[in-house]
Amino acid sequence: MLSDPIADMLTRIRNATRTHKETVDIPASRFKEELAKLLVKEGYVASVERLVPEGQKFDVLRVTLKYGDKREQVIKHIERISRPGRRSYVSADNLPRIQRGLGLAVVSTSKGLLPDREARKQGVGGEVVCVLW
Repeated sequence: MLSDPIADMLTRIRNATRTHKETVDIPASRFKEELAKLLVKEGYVASVERLVPEGQKFDVLRVTLKYGDKREQVIKHIERISRPGRRSYVSADNLPRIQRGLGLAVVSTSKGLLPDREARKQGVGGEVVCVLW
């Protein structure tokens, strides 16, 4: 039993990009699927699809990773911020700017998962799930 499935997802993506894997399979949940779709929308991963592998009871998310022209990593750094033991909530005024706006902070708000730029524009705060650049 995992105590933090979001951290497990981010670690799987981090490890797969470092070893230049094409895809990575992650146990599925709605939150993880929304997070992966946000990463696709922001251009950090190529695609995500929900699959039911034969002989297994549980769905998996197959995340297709993205690399540059010379196989350089698109995701250089990915880090979990708000953990089960230490939650991190911020107001709209205190949303972090990652790499002077070039990175991404994923914020769980009352309006769903949003990138920090969109949360700032809508004037909502929330829980900072993770940051990446």
